[in-house]
Amino acid sequence: MEKSERGKGKHNEYKAHCLLLPLPAQGHINPILQFSKRLEAKGVKITIAITNFMLKTLQDFSISSPHVSIQTISDGFDEEAYPDALISQVYLQNLRRVGSQTLAQLLRRLRVGRFPVSCVVYDSFLPWALDVAKEERVMGACFFTQPCAVDAVYYYVHEGLIELPLGENQVIRIPGVPELEPGDAPSFVFAPESYPAVLEMLVNQFSNVEKADWILINTIYELEHKIIDWMGKLWAVRTVGPTIPSAYLDNRLPDDREYDLSMFKPMTEICMKWLDDQQDKSVIYVSFGSLVSLQGQQMEELAWGLWKSNKPFLWIVRSTEEANKLPENFVGMATEEGRGLVVTWCPQLQVLAHRSLGCFVTHCGWNSTLEAISLGVPMVAVPQWSDQITNAKLVMDAWKIGVRVKLDEKGVAKREEMEECIRRVMGEEEMRANMNKWKQVCREAMEEGGSSDRNIQDFVSCLVSKSMTN
Repeated sequence: MEKSERGKGKHNEYKAHCLLLPLPAQGHINPILQFSKRLEAKGVKITIAITNFMLKTLQDFSISSPHVSIQTISDGFDEEAYPDALISQVYLQNLRRVGSQTLAQLLRRLRVGRFPVSCVVYDSFLPWALDVAKEERVMGACFFTQPCAVDAVYYYVHEGLIELPLGENQVIRIPGVPELEPGDAPSFVFAPESYPAVLEMLVNQFSNVEKADWILINTIYELEHKIIDWMGKLWAVRTVGPTIPSAYLDNRLPDDREYDLSMFKPMTEICMKWLDDQQDKSVIYVSFGSLVSLQGQQMEELAWGLWKSNKPFLWIVRSTEEANKLPENFVGMATEEGRGLVVTWCPQLQVLAHRSLGCFVTHCGWNSTLEAISLGVPMVAVPQWSDQITNAKLVMDAWKIGVRVKLDEKGVAKREEMEECIRRVMGEEEMRANMNKWKQVCREAMEEGGSSDRNIQDFVSCLVSKSMTN
């Protein structure tokens, strides 16, 4: 059922109506939601479909655009979350089975009325949504939330061009991508036995992609132009990123300052007041996103690495980890000596945009990476799994805007390594110059006539043309 449609649209007559379906995870909802705001600003009526249970978990539901409608579908677990849902074969099978049925029902309701849906933009992790769209006789646009280089690795696996498991000294060679040793590949490719259900889902992104009417990628053409040009020989791919709020890029949507849907409540006032008291480009910001959980030894080494750097730090540590993973009384020491601030969550965009930020210690999730690039903050990469490992490779070797920590034989980045990487990133002017260059590229891509803006406009024109012929 419909959750809400906030007020009447600012457009008296919408030109088209688009349904967007993200994977039910914060890191996948955000980019699709931001993309929808760009479409809405160009006259497209927007409906976003999320699962019933996901809607219940969201802390914030104050969408800055009053014209976006939220609808729900079911994953078969409406009242209680399935444990470790997105890495569970049982959950993913239920999501496909029940999700297909309820998505079809939703489309049938939205195919009537004044502004019928003419296209489904679906997360590439959910290829079954394209089958539903085609059955309901609407267009389907596949939306990739990871960088093109990572998508290409999974495509090679799908096509049998990379056989798993990887050989010990095997090098992955893909046009336009830096050579990847096994330890540079996405974790599900490097260790296929670790999460077989997830690997299957990722490889199956390409099971029917040739049937999609559009292939949209949350990246910037100039950032990955070589691999995009190669992939463009297979399909008509279009870059539409970076999908972060407009106020931090081109400011063409001045009310668009946040992602709007959040699973966590940020400690905004505390964080911003503390940052205001720090010197320019002096603060180390540390966050590993909403899913990553560092092992206890790594948390301890990171803590003392931050301490030894002798720089002020803002560290996001979830409450479930603070008590049993941080060194005893570390938070108290940091607070008493004015060395650092440890909080459970923060408004990351506002933090990265703050004048005091000097570097970002990050897991290199793609959303966080795009945010750092867009806001000009160099990175210390501490990747953990999934695409983060390959993203870190790109950050260090392709774009030269950060360094990747080296791990010991136990897979831990020691405190001396953390300290050294932080000092290097904070002090290397060439790295900061590269970051400023890419920051400008990100802004130009979303400005009127920029590479991503043109692609979004072409997509809207296609939607309008389709709507007029129906």
